[in-house]
Amino acid sequence: MWSPPTEVVGEGSVPDRGPRRLERVLRIEWLGQTAASICWIGSVLAYGISSSGDWLQLFAASSWLLANIAAAVTAGAD
Repeated sequence: MWSPPTEVVGEGSVPDRGPRRLERVLRIEWLGQTAASICWIGSVLAYGISSSGDWLQLFAASSWLLANIAAAVTAGAD
């Protein structure tokens, strides 16, 4: 059975992963988690950092944001 030719990706070239990344970033789960982590960071900064617990909160919120960004960046690798 005949099938149309497929795009061949040569060595060293990287396929366009933009659409998959955009799809992931526009999902409500990703948007919600990213917004929540940014709000968490903002609240820690707005109320001030006066104890070690505040630093832990800032670290946790920043880690959450970085994990969301990493998930978006590596979306094409799935």
